[in-house]
Amino acid sequence: MATLAKPNLPRFDVEIFQNEFLADGAREVNAIVTVTATGGGTSGGRPLGVADAGPFGADAQSAAVVIMVDCSGSMDYPASKMRGAREATAAAIDTVRDGVAFAVVAGTHEARDVFPGDGTLAIASPDTRSRAKEALRRLTAAGGTAMGTWLMKADQLFQTRPDIAIRHAILLTDGNNEHQSATDLELAIELVTGHFTADCRGVGTDWRVDELRKISSALLGTVDIVAEPAGLADDFRSMMAGAMGKQVADVALRIWTPANAVVRFVKQVAPSVEDLTDRRTEAGPRAGDYPTGSWGDESRDYHVCVEVPAAAVGNEMLAARVSLVLPPQTGATAEVLSQGLVKAVWTDDLASSTRISPQVAHYTGQAELASSIQEGLEAHRAGDVDRATAKLGAAVRIAHATGNEGTFKLLQKVVDVVDPKEGTVRFRKNVSEADSMTLETRSTKTVRVKK
Repeated sequence: MATLAKPNLPRFDVEIFQNEFLADGAREVNAIVTVTATGGGTSGGRPLGVADAGPFGADAQSAAVVIMVDCSGSMDYPASKMRGAREATAAAIDTVRDGVAFAVVAGTHEARDVFPGDGTLAIASPDTRSRAKEALRRLTAAGGTAMGTWLMKADQLFQTRPDIAIRHAILLTDGNNEHQSATDLELAIELVTGHFTADCRGVGTDWRVDELRKISSALLGTVDIVAEPAGLADDFRSMMAGAMGKQVADVALRIWTPANAVVRFVKQVAPSVEDLTDRRTEAGPRAGDYPTGSWGDESRDYHVCVEVPAAAVGNEMLAARVSLVLPPQTGATAEVLSQGLVKAVWTDDLASSTRISPQVAHYTGQAELASSIQEGLEAHRAGDVDRATAKLGAAVRIAHATGNEGTFKLLQKVVDVVDPKEGTVRFRKNVSEADSMTLETRSTKTVRVKK
């Protein structure tokens, strides 16, 4: 492990957990990479420059936030949804610290920036927060739903401040993307990916988990359900506080492999499961970057799997070098924040080569837990009760074995658990849509491996 401290940046530490011993002829190397960021400044991960001087000091240019609020006609049924959305957005605005750039977008079948309303971002202050909340009081529900237009509007607003590195959006909806084709939504997501991160929230039960997960996954954010409008304010306040805690943007996990070695997959496995494999961008000879988004004081785990050339007993090699890097500024090279090494050693000792790293085993189970829940609920919707029962039974067994109490409790609202150790379950009668959607939405949340 190597750690490099930089001014105005958090300290990044990388730890590698693996069983480096392989049997004769084996080729697959697995490792869990734990990345921990602590401390740091608030300059968005960039040296402070002339543009950072302003009436609010260095923080003025550190972050930008756009809140997208569903104002389609369905938000008026019941009226508590629109009222809850206004109150939640006001709570989020109160959490925006002085100097942060922000805007509010009203989303229907089109997108309209309602504050500041001139196609730019306002700078947070007591006055602008007050005026933004006044604008919220004038929001009404009417029209359709086209979330791709909301994302494009947010992107346009962010682009007015290219000097700001940390860009975060919040998207709230209560329905499906009914007034835009799936192709157009996917195109919009593709166009804005890499420009900002986004947390998505669905209120009620008339929205689609897969639609919001597609947005949040591409934009390296979170997705969750708020079944009752009364819970929106606390959730928005928490999301905004998290956004305000980010200190550095656009951090990449760079993986270098030796000749004839191939990265099979890279997945974030804590605090949630997110497959990053297909998001690789080349970063020089035998190296690729995988996006991780913005960081504050936090820790995340990644599962890296590398296929190496087979070797004889007694040989050892560096299977991969894992680095945390910041993308290069104009005319500069990428900043390396921390590094760790993944190794491979071939042995004929059966006990050594068959031992599974506890961290690798744990997170392999957490990934299986997420897929079992999603496949089980999909099978149940399709009327395949036997497959649904088998999959959710497997999910109960894994959740019980790995100590994922939160997911276990959510499963208990959907199935009656007969034997948690064996994964024997029966589907409960009259399961509420809210309980089913909550389980699906939170299926990717994981627990850390017990040290």
